[in-house]
Amino acid sequence: MSLSFRDLRYLLAYTLPLSAAAGLWWGGVATWLTVAYAFGLVPLLEWLRHPAPPIANAPAATEARRHAFFDGLLYLNVPLQYGLLAYFLHTLATRGFTAVEIAGAVSSVGICCGALGINVAHELGHRARGWEQRLAQALLLSTWYPHFFIEHNRGHHRHVATPADPVTARLHEPFWRFLPRAVFGEYRAAWALEAERLHRLGQHWWRPANQMLQFQAVQLGLAALVWAGWGPAGLLAWVAAAAVGYILFQLVNYVEHYGLLRRQTAAGSYERVQPHHSWNSEHALGRILLYELTRHSDHHYQASRPYHTLRHQPAAPQMPTGYPGMMLLATVPPLWFRVMNPRVPTPQA
Repeated sequence: MSLSFRDLRYLLAYTLPLSAAAGLWWGGVATWLTVAYAFGLVPLLEWLRHPAPPIANAPAATEARRHAFFDGLLYLNVPLQYGLLAYFLHTLATRGFTAVEIAGAVSSVGICCGALGINVAHELGHRARGWEQRLAQALLLSTWYPHFFIEHNRGHHRHVATPADPVTARLHEPFWRFLPRAVFGEYRAAWALEAERLHRLGQHWWRPANQMLQFQAVQLGLAALVWAGWGPAGLLAWVAAAAVGYILFQLVNYVEHYGLLRRQTAAGSYERVQPHHSWNSEHALGRILLYELTRHSDHHYQASRPYHTLRHQPAAPQMPTGYPGMMLLATVPPLWFRVMNPRVPTPQA
């Protein structure tokens, strides 16, 4: 199926790493450019402009499941992410930035760790081809988040919208209480899931076949390379940027499922995941910058659908603005509760 001019809008996703690289090049207040763009300009535009009425069950772009353009956009994020990290570390080591400039650079690159590193890895990690999953793992290693590859596919999609899911935010739970529960819960769940997999194969968890052990070894190897190239200050800067990416992606997790629960049908059993178990947003900029992550209901309903084929689900609860604006709102729990608690649907009997 041929492309339409409208499909080229996904190229806007590259404005995040480009703005971060430009900020590093210019220095000064420009190191905060990506922060101002992602959490200033984008939320403002999405708040001022309401999305056009979506068409139910219409794909976001072409219906072709495999398309070189849409796949290539994802693949290019791998060299972009690693190139940006290398430029970030080189710049900090050679430019003599002030503390304010360093904070801006860490925050801007951290946004890319969340958007390019974790979010794109999330999409690629759902692909069936092994080499695409390797690309997902490479992106996650760039953000100190490789356990996500295990926990998300085998844990989150199984337990979402239930108390067993560490990244489903509970009603009345403030983000700052949710954050440590989600971060440590995901990590613990990944170890448990991998041990469970090996147990089914009749193997002990302390084996080279344990993916979590493999991930830790590769992560430490990358850390050693960064230490050798840029010293302890470079390693600390990379970890700090990855931490920003962690926080941002947990903000995404928080807004995606806040207060939503599946109906329990029997002891320990829940109804199938339905579109109304995820919060959605049809605001265009957030959809494009996050590769349609904001159509999260259809992703959970049909996890094998590539991002460009995700559909608007009319039954999904809609947030009042786009994901970037809702992420900002979530950092202020009293305001979040005031806006979102009245919108949380009552679980069906």
